[in-house]
Amino acid sequence: MSQISPPGPAETGSDGQPSLKRVMGPGLLLLFIVGDILGTGIYALTGQVAGEVGGAAWLPFAIAFVVALITACSYLELVTKYPEAAGAALYVHKAFGKHLLTFLVCFAVMCSGITSASAASRAFAANLATGFGLDVGNTVILLIAMAFMLLVLAVNLRGVGESVKLNVVLTAIELSGLLLVIVLSLYFITGGEADFSRVVAFETPEDKSVFLAVSAATSLAFFAMVGFEDSVNMAEETKDPVKIFPRMMFTGIGITGLIYVLVSICAVAVVPVGDLEASETPLVTVVERAAPGVPIGELLPFISMFAVANSALINMLMASRLLYGMSKQGVLPPFLSKVHPRRRTPHASIVFTTAIALLLIAYVSLVPDSPVVALLGGTTSLLLLAVFALVNVSVLVLRKEDTGVEHFKAPSVLPVLGTITCLYLVLPWSSGRPAGQYQIAGLLLAIGLILWAITWWSHKRAT
Repeated sequence: MSQISPPGPAETGSDGQPSLKRVMGPGLLLLFIVGDILGTGIYALTGQVAGEVGGAAWLPFAIAFVVALITACSYLELVTKYPEAAGAALYVHKAFGKHLLTFLVCFAVMCSGITSASAASRAFAANLATGFGLDVGNTVILLIAMAFMLLVLAVNLRGVGESVKLNVVLTAIELSGLLLVIVLSLYFITGGEADFSRVVAFETPEDKSVFLAVSAATSLAFFAMVGFEDSVNMAEETKDPVKIFPRMMFTGIGITGLIYVLVSICAVAVVPVGDLEASETPLVTVVERAAPGVPIGELLPFISMFAVANSALINMLMASRLLYGMSKQGVLPPFLSKVHPRRRTPHASIVFTTAIALLLIAYVSLVPDSPVVALLGGTTSLLLLAVFALVNVSVLVLRKEDTGVEHFKAPSVLPVLGTITCLYLVLPWSSGRPAGQYQIAGLLLAIGLILWAITWWSHKRAT
């Protein structure tokens, strides 16, 4: 039996704390980005996007891809200029130096990650029950979801190397589900049974113009593109981030954007828009129509289970690193920056974010039919697009600061375009979003303001 060598001495930062371990090379970073973008969104959103614009469902995904690519350039400039773990909140803090604004950005990004992971945990439990044919009630589903989140906690605590390697396996599984949809659809299409006339047909709701319908569909489709921004929170655990990040970011976004466009084209060509919109599992409907003999109805719950598991793992990785990074910057309490001396993982932030996630899982499970759950994807997109607008502005503000290090630099027009397009997809009169998304986002930001006030008051009393 081989002996396991003890870990080497941990490197320490200027504050005396052990530094995070740099374990991510180009391959792991690319799979992290692809795995974070690919997720439950594309499995569920295709029919809803088609319901907004008809057969041209590929167009909102293509526009969302362009918006994501523009904003990714701003992220690349900042992550290579400031290769630290805090991401958007760090960039906004360096640009504006307003603690309240920094706190709200941090809170918004953290909430988007934790809430998505909590919803994914609930979905994991439901898919597990469906896949194994378990006839169980809501309480058992809740316990399965919480147990799953505790498993994510254990993987996250063990180390980012283990977490990202598990991400490799889960990414391969969720990618196989989308490739299955594309391959079987192409088989159906080459048989001459597809209707490609639907792919260029716009069918919009009566209360919306074509332009507003495309905007609303893009706002929805953008939820499927978010995730690329999470990778910047892994900067301190990436080998040579200045060299690796640009290539892997562009490659990852390009791969996922291509898959989304192909899936949406195949879906509409194979299944009429009305049937696609009416289905709660649109991609299952596509494969059942394309290849009736394939037992996708039995297989998909397991593919979906692994897809949402991957989303939960990556979102919890992001949320914990975000809190860790901001704690190092002095914006959040110092205990959140504690690093485990042997595993060199931010264990305090991991436990803290998991505790919040468990509370959210309980809330979602106790009201499974609540419209809050149905609007969660759009609200997450809304919060992140607002953050992206601030990141694009931060790039321009921070151009005057010379860090003395070589870094990626985006053409000046891109941050300007990124700000305009993100705000366009945020504002109610241009995005076509339902009012419920703004209500949920407003409630989350109100909670953030309350927490900031409590933190500010505690600091004032201590001085």
